[in-house]
Amino acid sequence: MAELTTLLDQLIEITPPTDDPTGRTTFEQLEFWRLIRNVADHQIATHAEKLDDLRVAQKAGSTTKKLLIEMGFAPAVSTRTTRIADAMGTLSKVEACAADGRLSAEVVDAIVRGMSTIEKRSPTELSDDDHAIYETELLTQALSGATPTDIQKHAQMIGNTIADDQGGIAAGDDRALDTLSHHTTDDSRVEIHANVTQVVGEKFIAMIDERSTPHPEPDGSPDRRSATQRRADALEVLLDQAAVGAAMDTIGAPRTQVALTIPADGDPATLPWTGAVTHAIARQLSCDGSLTEIIIDDETVPLAMGRERRLFPAHLRKAIIIRDQTCIKCGAPPSHTQVHHIQHWTDDGDTDLDNGCLLCQRCHTQVHHHGWDIILGYDRHPWLIPPTDIDPQRRPLPAYNRRTMRLDDIAA
Repeated sequence: MAELTTLLDQLIEITPPTDDPTGRTTFEQLEFWRLIRNVADHQIATHAEKLDDLRVAQKAGSTTKKLLIEMGFAPAVSTRTTRIADAMGTLSKVEACAADGRLSAEVVDAIVRGMSTIEKRSPTELSDDDHAIYETELLTQALSGATPTDIQKHAQMIGNTIADDQGGIAAGDDRALDTLSHHTTDDSRVEIHANVTQVVGEKFIAMIDERSTPHPEPDGSPDRRSATQRRADALEVLLDQAAVGAAMDTIGAPRTQVALTIPADGDPATLPWTGAVTHAIARQLSCDGSLTEIIIDDETVPLAMGRERRLFPAHLRKAIIIRDQTCIKCGAPPSHTQVHHIQHWTDDGDTDLDNGCLLCQRCHTQVHHHGWDIILGYDRHPWLIPPTDIDPQRRPLPAYNRRTMRLDDIAA
């Protein structure tokens, strides 16, 4: 331990060169740091393997991965380290290259996962010779500069070839490889990652594609959303429709089931999965769903619990669909829309025909957050008022299904 402590003290003292006008010395020093980092990653994996062999975590009723997280390793690093540790002793050539710093932990992990992919594709256990051949092939890829993603793709190609030749399960059909994960980011957004079979992926792509077609803006100009934004909007539509259920009346069912927790001391309201929300988001949620408001004290004990408010029942939603036909702003079909309170529910807006209109999720967000207003004309149809950055005079626009109309036509 004394040697490691001395080494750590020496490494801490090293700084980038101060007199290096060409950057050559800095570059060379950075290359050494890369090798040191790779060697350190290998040592971390070998020490984790030793902890596993000694059953240190297991004796405490835990796992090595959890132990690493408790030590301060990030969860992703802990997962990668334990995966490499589990493969120790099976990839001798890879371990030798990692030990002298030629391979990073990310590359070693890609080879480990690649070998696992190949083994799963084979209907029989790989022979020692085949195992050595595939390890060498992936290692050659790595040493030639291939990225971890490239290595994984090459392993998948090898695995699929084995499956085709030997009657194994192709990766595209193997449900054992399916994964779905999500996490909340620092700004309360949610990142979703999925890896599914080809058939499931095809269903997903087809449904997203059907719901992400561009819709013209109210002035007739092309849809300003990028393709990725349209697909994100389509995902919410798909989730809304899935929540309804095939056996329910999709016209009249509420869009979401939401529990909004409101601290009595005035702190921000929160949602169960993603945390604090703005007042504007809370109001938007209440437009077309079931909202249960729960008021809590500073000990998180409920002080009051509001009743579920099932907004815009079936007969009203059907009536609004007959009147508006589509999203009043972009023309999205009614199955892609939510019913918006023209005067917000939280501002004592009524749930009736004259206070509701159809908006798709994208347009709903623009109305709540980007300066668009809606009024009900004396013709009892909704009219859109654009923000000043789109129309400084804020002249009302008729709903999408009445877009050919003009104010002077109505006046006449």
